[in-house]
Amino acid sequence: MAARGFHIMTKPAGPICNLDCKYCFYLEKEKLYPETRHWKMAPEVLERYIEQYIRAQPGNEVQFAWQGGEPTLAGLDFFRSVVAFEQEHAAGKTIHNALQTNGTLLDAEWAEFLAHNRFLVGVSIDGPRELHDCYRVDKGQAPTFDRVMRGIGLLKEHGVDFNTLTVVHRRNSLEPLEVYRFLKEIGSGFMQFIPVVERKAVAPGPDGLILIQPTFAQTAEVTEWSVEPLAYGQFLAEIFDEWVRRDVGRIFVQQFDVALESWMGMEASLCVFRPTCGSAMAMEHNGDLYSCDHYVYPEHKLGNIADAPLEELVSTAQQKAFGQAKRDALPRMCRECDVRFACNGECPKHRFLTTPDGEPGLNYLCAGYKYFFRHIDPHMQFMAGELRAQRPPANIMRIVGDGGGNSRRPAEQARR
Repeated sequence: MAARGFHIMTKPAGPICNLDCKYCFYLEKEKLYPETRHWKMAPEVLERYIEQYIRAQPGNEVQFAWQGGEPTLAGLDFFRSVVAFEQEHAAGKTIHNALQTNGTLLDAEWAEFLAHNRFLVGVSIDGPRELHDCYRVDKGQAPTFDRVMRGIGLLKEHGVDFNTLTVVHRRNSLEPLEVYRFLKEIGSGFMQFIPVVERKAVAPGPDGLILIQPTFAQTAEVTEWSVEPLAYGQFLAEIFDEWVRRDVGRIFVQQFDVALESWMGMEASLCVFRPTCGSAMAMEHNGDLYSCDHYVYPEHKLGNIADAPLEELVSTAQQKAFGQAKRDALPRMCRECDVRFACNGECPKHRFLTTPDGEPGLNYLCAGYKYFFRHIDPHMQFMAGELRAQRPPANIMRIVGDGGGNSRRPAEQARR
């Protein structure tokens, strides 16, 4: 059993997807498996994985995460097998499943299955029609908004718990309140706002990939769909200003919840904001395990579960070094930053800039995170104080809520 819990994003259909989202970093991973003809995870690989993963988790609750590509392409019978294998190997532990999907292939049968087996479903949607269809298109380059909304409607009709994952890109980053209000209107009570930042090489590398990792030394440029640094911070800040006035305790935004953890002095529950990483990995359809979902490159392959059990693969010196490098490679500028406690340099995938004094490893989104974390500081101080006093952080709405109080200095006002 692993000494500490870990998380794996599992790719039952590999990188295969029925959509052709222009900003997707995972579609081209198909080139890493040129011999593959059938992308669905084989039954023996699936059972081996489920048995090993349950056994390796130190706690009594086990969280499975099924992603892609598009995981529903593996088919409903595949996920019936998932549930059967989980029940067979549970060993008294409680099993939870989360499915991240684009929502376009869901039908009534899928919705009934997901509801009956209590899957938590994450639906990828980038805002209202114009903002969503800007990049999220199908293989024929046709818009997908209506199909996604149909899928969400089926989930709601059948009582399936769902949240939303919104990729923040160059276009929708300019319309934060339009995005936020739309997500509330469609019934999303749990939101994630994930920044898309990709660099594109002028020529493919030896592995055939164009979208490259931060250590790539050849000519590359940030893609035209990537969010601009300050725009991402302003996007989060504008949503936060509305949320903190009206929606605390009612709408849950991942970045705000994790920030509050940091202001409470707790370890961030989201890996990108922890001092070190390495406990969130990715597994391909054939059982290959990689250091991270964003590091599915040959040099970051840890092995295959057919050759070594998960307990060994997640504890290799290679993976430990990968996780420690996040902290050890942090530039001095970041180590001395006033918001380091909340940011910790964010994801290593985005650290391809140099600091003003020429040190490598500065995060592309640095300006945005500084803006956002400094902007929310007085509000976070107040909410953290309420939690420490065993009072609900939603009390902040009495001070900064619509029509009342000082929206800029809640911590000062609370001390009066």
